[in-house]
Amino acid sequence: MVSERTQISKWVCVIGAGPAGLVAARELRKEGHRVVVLEQNHDVGGQWLYDPKVEGEDPLGRDTTQKVHSSIYESLRLTSPREIMGFTDFPFLVKKGRDMRRFPGHKELLLYLKDFCEWFHLREMIRFNTRVEYVGMLNYGMFGEELRWVVRSKGKNSDNVVEEVFDAVVVSTGHYSKPRLPSIKGMDVWRRKQLHSHIYRIGDEFRNEVVAVVGDSLSGQDISMELVDIAKEVHLSAKSLDNISEGLSKVISKYEKLHLHPQIDCLGEDGRVLFVDGSWVIADTILYCTGYSYSFPFLDTKGIVAVDDDRVGPLYEHTFPPSLAPSLSFVGIPRKLIGFPFFESQAKWIAQLLSGKRTLPSWEEMMQAIKEFYHSRDVAGIPKHNTHDIASFEYCDNYADHIGFPHLEDWRKELCLSALRNANSNLETYRDLWDDHELLQLAQQSPHFTQLGPETFDL
Repeated sequence: MVSERTQISKWVCVIGAGPAGLVAARELRKEGHRVVVLEQNHDVGGQWLYDPKVEGEDPLGRDTTQKVHSSIYESLRLTSPREIMGFTDFPFLVKKGRDMRRFPGHKELLLYLKDFCEWFHLREMIRFNTRVEYVGMLNYGMFGEELRWVVRSKGKNSDNVVEEVFDAVVVSTGHYSKPRLPSIKGMDVWRRKQLHSHIYRIGDEFRNEVVAVVGDSLSGQDISMELVDIAKEVHLSAKSLDNISEGLSKVISKYEKLHLHPQIDCLGEDGRVLFVDGSWVIADTILYCTGYSYSFPFLDTKGIVAVDDDRVGPLYEHTFPPSLAPSLSFVGIPRKLIGFPFFESQAKWIAQLLSGKRTLPSWEEMMQAIKEFYHSRDVAGIPKHNTHDIASFEYCDNYADHIGFPHLEDWRKELCLSALRNANSNLETYRDLWDDHELLQLAQQSPHFTQLGPETFDL
């Protein structure tokens, strides 16, 4: 809803300088707010800031907080074509002398984010090497008082805690850092090597080993294909053998050293990995590619916002806790969508709510909408831990309508679907061989790619 009130400027803390935090900072400043971004690492990028030093991290990620934020491995390439990934006003263009592939390596996306940061002069708002220790309410429940937030942070090489008070906090810390682990009988007594893919970086350390990879997600498939030329054997355990893609089936058939199994039943102290179909293997290493959990160890909302089996809630439109909004908001919670444009629409809505340009529905209306959304997921048989898996262009377009944000372009949707279909059929080659040339040409002639002019980048 649009408000006629005079525009207000707030003092806002954004936590995290990854894609979500950067675009949040930009939109907040554009709307007239004063902004500081607190970033625990030495540079922008968030998840895309590759960190090869994982020695101090718990292999299974069981610590309350992770010392290493990024879960990216050295060989990782994008699973989506670069054309669909850019923010609406800053296309992810090919640049000479860099990784010019349609599905480039992770370093190229980091460079894109650095370009974005420089183009919009965002660095001046960021405090690097600053870890947020605590975020809590200053005056919750005080009649007539607007809610404000206490934020305590600490420099990387300092014991000095800095305490500040903000009008609003935007949490944009990502959700690919806290390992999510299965519960398998014998995990606690299995004496050989176990690790989560959060700390997987290169395959060489598994040379000539028998490796059991748990989880046939994108990372599980990618890492299995990388290890097949390095390890002695790779045993990939899938949650269900009924939904194996054509592409994965082709890969399994191609490599004699790569074996597909159902779920693990239990682990034995002698290194035995027993699968539910009765088959077993003696493994040197178990690598869990089982996804990640939402975690906000610094956030104290007195139980108003909680993470329950990976459902962060209650959140209206995956962004606003009704009892605390708009002074507390989250950017980047949803998964399985075209991320950067969606983060941008979230950031615009937050910025305009804080300035008074727009207003949220009533608390009762927001809570009812959340209740109806949860019910719809239950009826569809979607597990609670998949609450924030969207997988719907329609949802993204409806979200955009809250602030008059443009819908995803047809070419962006079609290129996304084309890549998904190709990956499903040709898992090993989809990043380098494709058949959507006409669609690609249409995209490159669109205003999205021509808006900045040919002089913007050296193409």
